Amino acid sequence: MSSYDFFQNKKCPYFPCHNGADPETFSCLFCYCPLYALGEQCGGNCTYTDDGIKDCSGCLRPHRRENYDSICKDLQKVIELVKKP
Repeated sequence: MSSYDFFQNKKCPYFPCHNGADPETFSCLFCYCPLYALGEQCGGNCTYTDDGIKDCSGCLRPHRRENYDSICKDLQKVIELVKKP
């Protein structure tokens, strides 16, 4: 494990921000999921509201230390989405 693949902010008023998350292993490193723009292809456990808004409240993928490498790898997909032709 590396020192850069995990971060906690236990002073945050929302910590941990997902129901059912283990506060001891919850990582705040990706506080806002960098894969949000991938929609259902993000690899997490998202749902959609009736209005079509992506709801990530049931997803812990970016908050688990063991997922750091796979999220960094999947960031390439986001880069491709925003790349100019």
